[in-house]
Amino acid sequence: MKYFLLLVLTLSMSTLAWSQNNEIDEIKEALGEAENAHERMILRYELAEAYLRVDAEEAEDIGKQAYNAANDQNNNGMAARAAFLVAKAFERQRDDRNTEVWLRTTLNHAKRAGDSDLIMSSVEKRSSLAVKDRNYRRAYEINQEAFTYFSQNGNSISDLEAKFETLRRQIDRDKKNLAQEKDQLEFQVRNLRMETDQLSTDKTVLEQRTSQLSEANKAKTEEIQSKEEELASVSEQKERAEREAKQRTREVNALSEEVAKEQLIAEKAENAKIGAELKAKTQEIYLFAAAGIAGILLLLALLLYSRFAAKKRTAKSLEEKNQQIEEERERSDELLLNILPAPIAEELKTKGKAQARQYKEATVFFSDFINFTGIAEKLTPEELVQELDKCFKGFDFIIGQYDDIEKIKTIGDAYMCASGLNDRKAMPNSMVKAALEMQEFLDEQKQERIRMGKPYFEARIGIHTGPVVAGVVGVKKFAYDIWGDTVNTAARVEANSEAGKVNISETTYGLIKYNFECTHRGKVQAKNKGLLDMYYVERELVAAAV
Repeated sequence: MKYFLLLVLTLSMSTLAWSQNNEIDEIKEALGEAENAHERMILRYELAEAYLRVDAEEAEDIGKQAYNAANDQNNNGMAARAAFLVAKAFERQRDDRNTEVWLRTTLNHAKRAGDSDLIMSSVEKRSSLAVKDRNYRRAYEINQEAFTYFSQNGNSISDLEAKFETLRRQIDRDKKNLAQEKDQLEFQVRNLRMETDQLSTDKTVLEQRTSQLSEANKAKTEEIQSKEEELASVSEQKERAEREAKQRTREVNALSEEVAKEQLIAEKAENAKIGAELKAKTQEIYLFAAAGIAGILLLLALLLYSRFAAKKRTAKSLEEKNQQIEEERERSDELLLNILPAPIAEELKTKGKAQARQYKEATVFFSDFINFTGIAEKLTPEELVQELDKCFKGFDFIIGQYDDIEKIKTIGDAYMCASGLNDRKAMPNSMVKAALEMQEFLDEQKQERIRMGKPYFEARIGIHTGPVVAGVVGVKKFAYDIWGDTVNTAARVEANSEAGKVNISETTYGLIKYNFECTHRGKVQAKNKGLLDMYYVERELVAAAV
C-alpha cells in the first residue's frame, strides 16, 4: 500500500510539472509573436508568475523585466504587481533584505495606482518581516504609515486597522510576558544563590564543629576509661590493704603487747603512706575530669558564639535588604511621578485606584514631525532613535519649566501634552509660550544638522482649548490619558499647521489674543470638523512678556 501511494504521488508531481512546463512553453511562444510593448509586458508578467512555481531565480529575472517595461510605460498598476511578484521570488529564495526592498517598491507604485489590495498585501508582508527580526517598532511604523495613507485618502481601512491593533496587542503581550519571565527568573536565581551560599557556609561550619566535638569526645572517652581503670586498680589495692590490715590485727592480738605496738606503729606508717598515695591519685583523677569538662564547655561556648555571629550576620543582611526595599520603593515612587501627575499618583498609592475627572477648560497640545518616514529611511535605526530622543528630551525640558503643563504621551513621532488639568482655572499662555520655545529649539537643531549635512526634523504644532475627561487606565502598566472632542479638534488643528508654525484654534485665540501677536488664517477645512477659524502665533507681545 505504501509503495502504491508513493507511485501515485510521483505520477501526480510529474503530471503537474509537465503541465507547468507546457504552460511556460505556450507563454514563451506567445511572447515571441507579440506585436507591441504592452502585450510583451503582460506576457512577461504571466511568464514570471508561471516560473514562480518552479524556479524562483528565473521568476525574479523575468519579473524584473516586466517591472522595467511597466515603469517605462508609466503603468503604476502593472509595476506594482510586477514588483510584488519579484518580492515573492526573493522570499522563496529566503533573501529578506531584497524582499523588503521590492515590497517598498510595490507599496510606492500601489499608492500611485490606488491599488488598496496590493497596499495591504505589501504592508502585511513588510510587517511580518519586521516581526520576524523582532523589530516591533518598525512593524508598528509600517502599519502606521499605511493607516495614515488610507485615512488621508478616505478609503476603508477596517482590515488594516484590525491587523494593526492585533499586532500591537501581540507586541505588548510578548513584551509584558518577557519582562515578567525575566523578573521571575532573576528573583529565583538570586534566592537560589543566597540559599546555596548560606547552606554551603552552614554545612562547612557544622562539619568543622562535628569533627572537633567527635575528636574531643573520643579523647575524653579514652581518658575517662584510663582513669576508671586506674581507679579500679586503686580500689583493689585499698581492699588488699584492708585485708592485710585485718590479718595483721589478728596477728597483733596473738603477739605480745610490745611487738604489737611496734607492728602497729609500722602498720600506721604504711597505711598513712598508702592513704597519701590514694589521695594524690584521686586528686589527679579529679583534675583530669575538670579539664575534660572545661574543654567541653569551651567547645559549647565556641558553638554558641558561632550561632550568635550567624544571627548577627543574618540581622545585618536583613537590614541591608530592608534598605534595598526602601530604595526600590523610592525609585518606584519617582517612576510613578514620571508617569502620572502628583495628585493622581498619591491617590493611586493611597486608594489603589484613581477617580476620573472632568475639566471644563483644558488646553491640549499636539506636535508631529513632517516627512518622518522619509527621514527615517535616510538614517540608521540608532541615529533615528538618538535624534528622536534628543528632540523629545528638549520638549520635556521646556514643558518642565511650566508647573501647569502635564506631558500625556508620545505616539510614534507625535508628542502630546496638556495644561489646566487641576482644580485651578488656568489660561493657555504657558502652553503657547512653550510651543514657541519648542519651534525655536527645533530651528536651532535644524541649523546644526544642515551644517553637518544631515537630515533634520521640522514639526507642525496645533493647540486647542476646551473640556476634557482625564483618568488612569490599565491594571499593571498605568497610563494617564485624556479624552473628548477637544483632543480630536487639537489633532485636526495640528494636522492643518505648517512646518515651524504654531497653529491655534479660535477658542484658544480668544484667551491669549492680548498677550501674543497672531495672524488670522481664515476658515480652514478640518477633517470631520468642517470649517474652523485658525490663527498662527507669531510672537509674544513685549508688554505681556514684561
